[in-house]
Amino acid sequence: MSVVAAPDRDGEAHDRAALALTWATPRGLRGWLSTANHKAVATRYVVSAFVFFALAGVLALIMRLQLAWPESRLIGPDLYNQIFTVHGSTMMFLFAVPVMEAMGIYLVPLMIGTRNVAFPRMNAFGYWTYLIGGGLLWIAFLLNVGPDTGWFSYVPLAGPAYAAGKRVDIWAQMITFTEIAALVAGVEIVVTTLKFRCPGMSLNRIPLLVWAMLVMAFMVIFAMPAIMIASTMLAMDRLVDTHFFNPAEGGDVLLWQHLFWFFGHPEVYIIFVPATGFVSSLITAFARRPIFGYPAMVLALISTGFLGFGLWVHHMFATGLPQLGESFFTAASMMIAIPSGIQVFCWLATLRSGRIVVRAPLLFALGFIALFVLGGLTGVMVAAVPFDLQAHDTYFVVAHFHYVLVGGAVFPLLGAILFWLPKMTGRMPSESLGRWSFAVLFVGFNLTFFPMHRLGLAGMPRRVYTYLAQTGWAGGNLLASAGAGVMAVGVLLFVANVAWTLGRGTPAGADPWGADTLEWSVPSPPPAYNFVYLPVVESRTPLWTTPTPAVVTGLRTDVPEVLVTDTIDATPDHRHVLDGPSVWPLLTALASGIGVIVAIFTPWGVTLGAVLLLITLTGWFWPRGVPVSDTARERA
Repeated sequence: MSVVAAPDRDGEAHDRAALALTWATPRGLRGWLSTANHKAVATRYVVSAFVFFALAGVLALIMRLQLAWPESRLIGPDLYNQIFTVHGSTMMFLFAVPVMEAMGIYLVPLMIGTRNVAFPRMNAFGYWTYLIGGGLLWIAFLLNVGPDTGWFSYVPLAGPAYAAGKRVDIWAQMITFTEIAALVAGVEIVVTTLKFRCPGMSLNRIPLLVWAMLVMAFMVIFAMPAIMIASTMLAMDRLVDTHFFNPAEGGDVLLWQHLFWFFGHPEVYIIFVPATGFVSSLITAFARRPIFGYPAMVLALISTGFLGFGLWVHHMFATGLPQLGESFFTAASMMIAIPSGIQVFCWLATLRSGRIVVRAPLLFALGFIALFVLGGLTGVMVAAVPFDLQAHDTYFVVAHFHYVLVGGAVFPLLGAILFWLPKMTGRMPSESLGRWSFAVLFVGFNLTFFPMHRLGLAGMPRRVYTYLAQTGWAGGNLLASAGAGVMAVGVLLFVANVAWTLGRGTPAGADPWGADTLEWSVPSPPPAYNFVYLPVVESRTPLWTTPTPAVVTGLRTDVPEVLVTDTIDATPDHRHVLDGPSVWPLLTALASGIGVIVAIFTPWGVTLGAVLLLITLTGWFWPRGVPVSDTARERA
């Protein structure tokens, strides 16, 4: 293995052909089911997540139609509770976190100059597990046994005394699937980022988006076990007669809230932190200059990750906690605005000192800044105990968290999709459709959620399916419902843009935006192996400072071999051969799915699942030697 300024062209053509054979996915259905390529798995994640997003959006429209007029009878309270719960659960567990992790799985290997994620088969297993969990929730809803206790499933309402049937059990088991998938993706991103970076990409040269994904992945690893433990305890209370949350038997209902929100509030930042990485990439590319204050931006991301775990009790200010404890959590809730403010000022400074090229992806980033600042201001308001006690469980809180989550995550995500769509598809999106979709979404979003601040201050509670005419809430609800319709039009325009790109978009080169990071140095769409030769990085903006960088040669082309580097300075350490395509991750996910779903109805599901997992894991880990491509066999 060696570093050369420029490889021999004849040798490069030969290596390109050999790598294409080595890293190729088998054809047909078997290949589709067994692929372990990070780009294929991530694309499936993204498509599946947006399908769930669309389904949850339809539920939101139904809720807004129900609330558009007082005393509406479009749907009854039972169906409304199911719709409300499935909408929130889908958005949080099946869309927001998975789609952010999926973008990381797609982009991180390309941005750090490697050929795949660290554990390709485990990555595929995570996707299939996620898909089974999402299917479980939505099939149950379509069969009228969807969960109906809110996406937070508070006890004792969700306990066996008040929620008969299997609705809450289905919710609890869905959590198991989605959080296993989230943990798998988190581990993939952490290990890939810390050990697979190309030579020269030391920690102070990592792109800000990769930093954001790394912080998010660590937060996932520390936050997700809390909700998995809580949902398992809830399932045991309901299925095997334990009493973790039953005060009559020594349990504690507030224990559920502590466990849930210890996960639930970091989840807000698990969703938000990658969005800031998207914005940093977009602003850097379209301001035509490196990000202002790179060290401050990195420290702000890390600070957000740490502080995010110290805020969960501000969801519980109305539960009667000691005032001294409330004061600490109030301080922490306000303090987390500081790193977010640092990032906003760095973005604005970058724009101010750059040569801005206004394109549709940048508009989504600018819209994010406006909406997130407003959501952050209301967040500081509800962090104060006296105000929170008045606004708690009102539509003011609904407005706040939609400004933070939709304005602060979905807008930059859509901008990122437009930005990297040429890399993923090889075709350019429509600029006019991109601008129209942004404008319609921005207007519709504010029409929908801004009136909810006023509704909350006027006393409208959350989670009600109807209201009386004399409350005075009709005007605000009608405006919010009209705004939801406008938002739906904006989403349809965005989908139309993606469809137009796939069918009629103009061909995109390797770097159509003139961006600075390594993913723009490979063809669009990238080949299965990403890089013929791993690049050597010399700065934070490699494509701007060294358009033709030195490369690493000498890695084997007849096996899926990658370079493992040092954690701090990314100096080469050793070579590693990755696993190739396999159907065993799918079979293992099906085995775990059968066990968990059967356990909803009988404890024997645990035994059945354990036996099936033993079989599939044996097949997965059975030693088979180093995979060698057809090219190597021909040479032999």
